[in-house]
Amino acid sequence: MRVAVISSEAVPYSKTGGLADVAGALPKALKRAGADSVLITPCYLQTKGEFIWSTAIEDLWLEWRGRSYRAKAFYSEANGSPTFLIDAPEFFHRDSIYGFTEDYERFAFFNHAALVLLKRVGKKIDIVHLNDWHCGFAAVKLAHLRFWDVFWKDTRTVFSVHNLAYQGGFGSGELWDLGFGSRFEQDHFAFEGYASAMKAGLSASDMLSTVSPTYGVEIQRSENGYGLDWLLRARSSRLSGITNGVDYEVWNPETDELLAANYSWQDLSGKRTCKRELLDQFSLPVDLDTPVFGTVSRLTSQKGIELIQQVAGEIINLGAYFIALGSGDRSYEDFFQRLRNAAPGQVGFFRGYNEDLAHTIEAGADLFLMPSRFEPCGLNQMYSLRYGTVPIVRAVGGLHDTIHNFDRVSGQGNGFKFGPFSAGPFLEKIYEAVFAFAEPETWRAIQVNGMKEDHSWENAAQKYIGLYKYTLQL
Repeated sequence: MRVAVISSEAVPYSKTGGLADVAGALPKALKRAGADSVLITPCYLQTKGEFIWSTAIEDLWLEWRGRSYRAKAFYSEANGSPTFLIDAPEFFHRDSIYGFTEDYERFAFFNHAALVLLKRVGKKIDIVHLNDWHCGFAAVKLAHLRFWDVFWKDTRTVFSVHNLAYQGGFGSGELWDLGFGSRFEQDHFAFEGYASAMKAGLSASDMLSTVSPTYGVEIQRSENGYGLDWLLRARSSRLSGITNGVDYEVWNPETDELLAANYSWQDLSGKRTCKRELLDQFSLPVDLDTPVFGTVSRLTSQKGIELIQQVAGEIINLGAYFIALGSGDRSYEDFFQRLRNAAPGQVGFFRGYNEDLAHTIEAGADLFLMPSRFEPCGLNQMYSLRYGTVPIVRAVGGLHDTIHNFDRVSGQGNGFKFGPFSAGPFLEKIYEAVFAFAEPETWRAIQVNGMKEDHSWENAAQKYIGLYKYTLQL
């Protein structure tokens, strides 16, 4: 089976969020599982040169919008799988990956280039796996091409929703100029008087997937469907939820080279060394018997930061440490900085993102906070499980699927979760967790329960291969 994964970002080449982790890890896992997988992603200004191994195609000529464009395709296997990076400076050499008024145009071009590249390479593709709104254009184009281009006749598409809130909307009048002139194509994009690339992907693809079973149910409801719940309900028989995996070559406390000490569930002594290192890095007094609450997050309303704001004072009153890493909404950034200034002996805050520090927090913290409004899958709670850092989460999306409340009677469970989006239930779980932390044997049991779980990409890849096989039978 030959699978092409197309994504607007993928580690290690580019990253703004969890999509990059998934797109970087899945092709590698598919390859290990026996699939002939290839990844296609843009080559951005931010893509590090050491990840580019060679130039695969010097003259990738594209006819688009009445012009001829000459792009390049670089080749790499820096993520463990064959990868083509499409280099088109006019579209991708910018100060940031997203955030431009013509993003829809940039990714329509990328989709067009990716399909031209696949045909240029010459091997027929069984499955084209598209990710989020940035790839909705290719879903429509392939649905159209199958009618008249024998190369694509047997190719099937899988479209994965990573976050339905971002839909790639733009004016319907742009469709003709982007190469979607037929009524068949335009109908796929049409959504409430404008064009939506997300809606196009959901409408035109052969099979749909989301990044957790619970999120797959949630987005079929009006409160979480962002106007597309009706379409997802209509296509529910072709909608599958597969929880993302964790790349244990990167996120594994036994081998993580970014840690002050390595450790495992059999021997957790190194975690105390990592806790000391974390407190040192934030210039906090070293008290290894005091709980450390950590969070690594985009500072947005989606992540439930307002709930953290509401309980932060109580965490400080408990005498605990609180350490945050993230950037986003300026008001949230300023809040964490004020909290740091008010309690410099208990609070640490790094404004921005730092991969090394993210590993340090995962290893050094005792508890990890994720009180999200919605969370399609989430990865940090699964990183936390592996690192023996007990998650406190809201029971939504992938958080609900992966975190199970600890039960003192049975000894089962790997963390703490609450339901209503309210500070009261969140604080109750914080108190419950702190109470458990004060009992070393209980705490170790919770840690070991989580550390022994297998959330590897190998498991997820087998589920995707099953989905691909089913799609090919449609």
